[in-house]
Amino acid sequence: MSSARTSRSRSLAAHGILMLYTVIALFPVFVIIVNSFKSRRAIFAEPLALPTPATADLVGYRTVLSQGDFLLYFQNSLIVTVASLAAVLLFGAMAAFALSEYRFRGNTLMGLYLALGIMIPIRLGTVAILQLMVASGLVNTLLALILVYTAQGLPLAIFILSEFMRTVSPDLKNAGRIDGLSEYRIFFRLVLPLVRPAMATVAVFTMIPIWNDLWFPLILAPAEATKTVTLGAQVFIGQFVTNWNAVLAALSLAILPVLVLYLVFSRQLIRGITSGAVK
Repeated sequence: MSSARTSRSRSLAAHGILMLYTVIALFPVFVIIVNSFKSRRAIFAEPLALPTPATADLVGYRTVLSQGDFLLYFQNSLIVTVASLAAVLLFGAMAAFALSEYRFRGNTLMGLYLALGIMIPIRLGTVAILQLMVASGLVNTLLALILVYTAQGLPLAIFILSEFMRTVSPDLKNAGRIDGLSEYRIFFRLVLPLVRPAMATVAVFTMIPIWNDLWFPLILAPAEATKTVTLGAQVFIGQFVTNWNAVLAALSLAILPVLVLYLVFSRQLIRGITSGAVK
């Protein structure tokens, strides 16, 4: 009984700490959204105050909707993010299953090699990546961004998912093999449902850098037809003058998809992060 109470208290403490961190992390988002509904003078005079009838102004949103094709930018960001996320989760889960399930010569070295991608930033290879995309004819295409972001997200996905898949009971998988299930069916029907919290964790941590990235869209796909929403927002930032109303409005619109995804996966995310801390 005491051990159950201790485990429950640890779980509640972990959830409480995560919720506190969430509130701290979302405070800058709150400030951006609040100021996007205010006039320029009110933004600089009282940045933490809520909009009032005297300070409320929607000029930023009107500017965003009238200048540039932000619907196209959102569509491009959504296509790149969803496609990259699907590829990272699928290929990352398959590689993690292979590393955790099958023992072969070089298994450990292969895992360490894949983990190097976490420690070495992919931006160090920007010049080589750009040369490769130019030679492949993929510059100013969404496919170039999808390939780069998939490569960027795979190391972390494999590292996290392989640790979770090692905790799946071997008896369950062996029972599936006895029943005649193929390795693919064991993977998709038995293993993946049991690691959903880990998949949600990987999805959130992978999606946010992709959606907010400015570096690779600026280098690989700067054309008007392939601009992402983060790159499109830069049109309001000038060398001498910055339209802060439009910038804050564009950032507020860009935050919404990430916030919705976080709310959808929040329970699975917390379970994935705290699963090893409450045993």
